[in-house]
Amino acid sequence: MEREQNMKTNGLLEKVDRSEQRPVAGWFLLLTVCAVGIGGTFQYGYNLSFINAPTMHIQKFVNESWLENRGTQLESWTITLIWSIIVSVYPLGGFIGALIAGPMAVRLGRKKSLLINNLFVVLSAILCGFSRYASSFEMIILGRVLSGVNSGVSMNIQPMYLGESAPRHLRGTVALSSAVFTALGLVLGQVVGLREILGSEEFWPLLLASNVVPAILQLLFLPWLPESPRYLLIDLNDKDSCVQALQRLRGKCDFSIELEEMMAEQAAMKGQSPKGLFDVVRDPCLRKQLLIILVLSSAMQLCGNDSMYFYASYIFAAAGIPYEKIQYVVIGTGSCELLTSITSTMFIDRIGRRVLVIGGYSLMSVWAVVFMVALSYQAQVSWIPYLSMVCIFSYILSFGIGPAGVTGLIPSEIYDHMARPAAYMIYGSLMWIMLFVTGLAFPFIVQGLGHFCFIPFLIVCVSTALYVGFFLPETKGKSILEITEAFTNHRAKPHHAENGYRGPQEIQSTSL
Repeated sequence: MEREQNMKTNGLLEKVDRSEQRPVAGWFLLLTVCAVGIGGTFQYGYNLSFINAPTMHIQKFVNESWLENRGTQLESWTITLIWSIIVSVYPLGGFIGALIAGPMAVRLGRKKSLLINNLFVVLSAILCGFSRYASSFEMIILGRVLSGVNSGVSMNIQPMYLGESAPRHLRGTVALSSAVFTALGLVLGQVVGLREILGSEEFWPLLLASNVVPAILQLLFLPWLPESPRYLLIDLNDKDSCVQALQRLRGKCDFSIELEEMMAEQAAMKGQSPKGLFDVVRDPCLRKQLLIILVLSSAMQLCGNDSMYFYASYIFAAAGIPYEKIQYVVIGTGSCELLTSITSTMFIDRIGRRVLVIGGYSLMSVWAVVFMVALSYQAQVSWIPYLSMVCIFSYILSFGIGPAGVTGLIPSEIYDHMARPAAYMIYGSLMWIMLFVTGLAFPFIVQGLGHFCFIPFLIVCVSTALYVGFFLPETKGKSILEITEAFTNHRAKPHHAENGYRGPQEIQSTSL
């Protein structure tokens, strides 16, 4: 049996050696990142931002459709309530998407799940695009739920797919592209939502249906790309397909060491089945990883970055910027996050994950204090509103430095292959719940705390920076087995010994 395994391994390594004659395929990895991102986290940022532009037009449509269908007009508070429902059902759909993302990734694979996921956004575009013709605002509500499901699935599976497909030395850079596409979607949603483009009363149904374009692009390009090599090898036990996928993703580069690591991981996972949500929660060996995921995913929304976007229009108006110009200035806030996300991809695999997360939350803490001071003196000092503007841009820039992208990468690195889908279910579900809670609570926080409304966010930023500094190990440049060994070694040695567990070095020496 051992001899047969060695022969199979040698055959695989011969294929790897032959791959050195293939052209460099760095461009192919870049194409994979773009094809996955355009229909993935791009949709999250795009759907989050473009809905703000047609607010007045949709509210008017709600009243008109109610009058046409029921013969009565709505009161203003009812219109506001329906509009709030239209906005708030998006994170509800995201929560549903996060829950189904794990089973989809296990049963269908990473690539096929992303392809099927586009069905939700296509249906959403049809419902929203034809809502005015059908005189039904209910179609918009259902469409927003479906677009949320699409975003919930893609935000979990995209970093999983990219983290499993990227080479070790580029894993951070490739996975951080999820944040880049989120910010890109945010900016393009703000641009397309301009009154001069699709944000007018005439074209708002087209604006709501425009999210079908990224879905179509992904359906055109993603089928030509390979499945995650780790999924092919570990879940499907298809070594030949795994090697072919690596050849396409790596090209001329020698990936024999990477293949050996994957096979060691496969040997470590032998006899195990994918863990469910409750398996991950109950496993004492995964308790430390679980706490890290709970803290980071919650802090993503509780840090108040999205609230800064909400507060931006008020601050810009107080600074004296004309109303008709504010929509252009708001685009600058999204551009800040895009700029820092792109910049972070250049440094994450050099300076590490911990530094970016700690630095991001620490800077956000500083700017939160300055922002609250500026709000307190905004009416007394003429130039203070401009300081408030600087704080908004700086806060968003600090968020983009690390928390925006690194948080989504962490589950793919600190969990092994069998626990990773369930870990992303926890991460995604909690993030969407906190997004809903923050959006619901923020107006009451502003009303209750006034100029000191960012104190809760300041506490979150400081606490998260301290927690990461004490409890999150650096994962830069380490294999998945090395990372999981670092987490479980001090608690799980007896358990592993009973089940015949062997470390990565022992596995490689015996099976290879």
